[in-house]
Amino acid sequence: MPVGKNDFVLLEYTTEVKEEGKVIDTTIEKVAREHRIYKEDKVYGPRLVIIGEGMLIKYVEDNIVGMEEGEEKTIEVPPEKGFGHRDPKKIRVVPAVELSRRGIIPKVNMQVEINGRVAVIRSVGSGRVQLDFNHPLAGKTLVYRVKVVKILKDRKSKVKELVRRWLPTLKPDEIDVKTSGKGILNIYLPPRTLLMEGIGVRKRSIAMDLGKRFGDLREIRFIDVIKLKEKEEKEKKKSESKT
Repeated sequence: MPVGKNDFVLLEYTTEVKEEGKVIDTTIEKVAREHRIYKEDKVYGPRLVIIGEGMLIKYVEDNIVGMEEGEEKTIEVPPEKGFGHRDPKKIRVVPAVELSRRGIIPKVNMQVEINGRVAVIRSVGSGRVQLDFNHPLAGKTLVYRVKVVKILKDRKSKVKELVRRWLPTLKPDEIDVKTSGKGILNIYLPPRTLLMEGIGVRKRSIAMDLGKRFGDLREIRFIDVIKLKEKEEKEKKKSESKT
């Protein structure tokens, strides 16, 4: 069954800037290492994309519609379908002292924030700095190589992947999902989540995310499962197998 609008899809993709032949993003660890964009704090693997929610460029999502599970496709995104063409009006030249007052030592290609707007420093010289407020990918043709790994159909798998959006280091088999009454959803998590930074905020975000997508839910319960005797039982079974 092909991908449709609002479908939950696990997607592998790699994004390249066509003009430069440069890979700028990928969900595949091997590709990230090959192109020297690997990040230690990033979790690699198929990414959840809900078609139509703008998680990727609209043009890319539109082209994913109709793909089959396991299918691969190369999607070329021209500037007008991506981040737009470069606008000369978004380039400003300011005195270097204006940045130094903000504690910024200007360097070419440095990204800075000025009055809530992000700019890239294009040149520095003669006491003046050229700021480019265009999106860094404006004017670029992007090439997306995508693969539909899986189309999620049942609620349990959808919930698990929504949980993993906020707790990406968890594997699907570390999460369990059960209902215990009308509109009540129990989410069972492993004990290591207790030590995760900002776990309270993350749980609240998960609950809000689920409530937005599943209108019949009225209560979400997070249950931290701590098995006290699991280690003892494993050691007992191990010793029994030796006798």
